[in-house]
Amino acid sequence: MKRVEAYILRLMEKSTPERTAWNMEKLREGRQATWNYIDGCMLTALLSLTEITGDHRYADFAERVADHFVREDGSILTFDPEKRQLDDFNEGRVLFPAYRMTGKEKYRRAADMLHETLMRQPRTDEGSFWHKKIYPNQVWLDGLYMAQPFEALYRLTFGDGDVRDIAAQVGIVRARMRDEATGLYRHGYDASRKVFWADPETGLSRCVWLRALGWYFMALSDLCEILPEGPERDGIADTFRDLAASVARYADPDTGLYWQVVDQGGREGNYLESSGSSMIACGMLKGARLSLLDEGMAALGRKAFGTLKDRLVWRDGEPELGGICLVAGLGPEDNRRRDGSFEYYISEPVVANDAKGVAPFVMCYTEMLRAGK
Repeated sequence: MKRVEAYILRLMEKSTPERTAWNMEKLREGRQATWNYIDGCMLTALLSLTEITGDHRYADFAERVADHFVREDGSILTFDPEKRQLDDFNEGRVLFPAYRMTGKEKYRRAADMLHETLMRQPRTDEGSFWHKKIYPNQVWLDGLYMAQPFEALYRLTFGDGDVRDIAAQVGIVRARMRDEATGLYRHGYDASRKVFWADPETGLSRCVWLRALGWYFMALSDLCEILPEGPERDGIADTFRDLAASVARYADPDTGLYWQVVDQGGREGNYLESSGSSMIACGMLKGARLSLLDEGMAALGRKAFGTLKDRLVWRDGEPELGGICLVAGLGPEDNRRRDGSFEYYISEPVVANDAKGVAPFVMCYTEMLRAGK
């Protein structure tokens, strides 16, 4: 485990609020950091490390980033509410521990602003948030992770405690996006059934993309941890257990990892991908800790983490966790390469040290520490 700790600290040493060493998309484009979900995932992981270890280096860095972006009036540097994209709410999870640690009112003001913005997010006729304004009537699995844990934390910390809408949106996704044959979920759903990548009858995209499934799985496990006992949590827990049982059938028997296109393991070009595998492993470990999953699921999570830890290597004196799909999506209309096909998902770049893989790996590490493993 010392190797994992050294990896995290090295990435932190190379990072500032303006340039984080784990945001490969920004680094490749030569751009400075913005308020974004990628850094939000990593900061959430670092805050968990301080909670478990008592080492405040992790939380201090997370608060430095939050302090850089959040202004005194609660506005957030680089955040544009008019974009109406769910990705932008994930980093808002940092505001709650930052407020507890520092007492700075600007963090509460920022949380209020994000919540008010989220409540103006366009919705499908059934009530699901659009993934982004540029993707009308589209629901992506990723969006559940980006918005719902933030919304749950806000309502239970500063709001009215009403979590019925959160549970309802999870229920809509289960009803519309779950494949009855496999128990897995498709990446996207178009409620209008008009976009080029969607099946004209079901509105679903074609494939089960691992990281989308992983985001959703982590959203479910996080909500089970955040929400109080009650019918809303019970329903989400049932969905979580159902998905755990389904995805476990697709674990690679040798490594415990999962395939980039989950249900097409071994197909030429497919590969065992690190970010989504970390997400599934993290969810299984957390589910067992919450007594929602059995020891067999925890063992699967530990096996995957062990393989991922072995993937962590040093090259020329620098640590590297590889096998991470850089990015994938669906559309928009002027980008028909992103058509949701098998060929598309395996064509995206595979990189090392991107926080979409690093952060879930660190979250797995925190669950291993909680379990004393």
